[in-house]
Amino acid sequence: MNIIYNPAPSDWQEILMRPTQTVEDIEATVTDIFKEVKSKGDTAVAKYTAIFDGITLNTTVVSAQEIEAATATLDQDVKDAIQLAKSNIEKFHQAQKTERVLVETTPGVSCWQEKRPIQKVGLYIPGGTAPLFSTILMLAVPAKIAGCKEIVLCTPPSKDGSIHPAILYTAQICGVTKIYKVGGIQAIAAMTFGTDTIPQVYKIFGPGNQFVTVAKQLATNYGVAIDMPAGPSELLVVADDTADAAFVASDLLSQAEHGTDSQVILVSTSRDLITNVEKEIQVQMGTLSRKRIAQKAIDNSKLIYVEDDATALALIDEYGPEHFIVCVANEDFYVNGIQNAGSVFIGNYTPESAGDYASGTNHTLPTNGYAKQYSGVNLDSFLKSMTFQKITKEGIKNIGNAIEIMATAEGLDAHKNAVTLRLEALKQE
Repeated sequence: MNIIYNPAPSDWQEILMRPTQTVEDIEATVTDIFKEVKSKGDTAVAKYTAIFDGITLNTTVVSAQEIEAATATLDQDVKDAIQLAKSNIEKFHQAQKTERVLVETTPGVSCWQEKRPIQKVGLYIPGGTAPLFSTILMLAVPAKIAGCKEIVLCTPPSKDGSIHPAILYTAQICGVTKIYKVGGIQAIAAMTFGTDTIPQVYKIFGPGNQFVTVAKQLATNYGVAIDMPAGPSELLVVADDTADAAFVASDLLSQAEHGTDSQVILVSTSRDLITNVEKEIQVQMGTLSRKRIAQKAIDNSKLIYVEDDATALALIDEYGPEHFIVCVANEDFYVNGIQNAGSVFIGNYTPESAGDYASGTNHTLPTNGYAKQYSGVNLDSFLKSMTFQKITKEGIKNIGNAIEIMATAEGLDAHKNAVTLRLEALKQE
């Protein structure tokens, strides 16, 4: 890892740069595939599945028999763990429900807000080097609670054309309505335009690699909403001498093993801790099955020493981490002060892995600094807020003249006339 001591604020932007390609590097590829899927539908999807996933499928649709077989083969302890996580995620997202907001702004003028589910949503579940069935819990559970009518799931097939049993089992118990063996850019394009097989959706959710991230952003040009630009995973830990170096190292490695383009950062006011964490990383690295992947991510990561908490917090806010772990004596300073983070984990016994799986919070979070303006996925991500109003005779009398004056000032005579006609009619009563 790269150790940096007391970097000047003028150098922060360069030091904190993510190890990702720019959009320009991959946008042309994404655009070409989108055009082909739009014009050729399932034929183009099959073509790119063969190219990128190395498999030619007779059908991309997952059958009920496949789901049943997956359920039968999955270990019971895995099922139990998934059920426990599902229960906690349901509790947390159920608690996010809100009641109708009703206000009488002026006597006779009632305004209210109600929420309605997005009817058709698409969930993208990465496969690749790890079958992220936990992401299904994070997306399908709130979608179901919100009342989404159609929940479509796309995930890349393995080389033999199968889907990991845990993905199929989790999708079934969470209420996913349709599952397709399609991954990458072609999956996002298919859900954007719709094909003969895969339905078009109104909003697409889920993390992915840089190609998927750019594909989701391109989908917004075609009237499809997305949850956020969620790309490669990242984690920042702030720690001092009260932190356990082994714990910190394990958290850094837990994100590093996601992918070679993941980034992990330690910010500390303790030189000794940085030294100890670096040693622990090398010890723990040797035990990992994904050591090669984790090592490449670690090579792009940073251990940063700063002299005080105020400097540390300013640097962290500038970075805007997806995951932010706080392991310091003065934890309230960071917990109360942080402005830009996707999800915050507090204390030595709150690993980021808990949020990834079973604590109840959502792990679909903004990356690449988007925590400065995006929220992580939550119940409201699957809902639309609709406003309503009802105005009585008394109400139109109370606000009518103000509307006429404002419409006249904007030169919109028809707007004024819509009110004037009503006010004149009331005078005749």
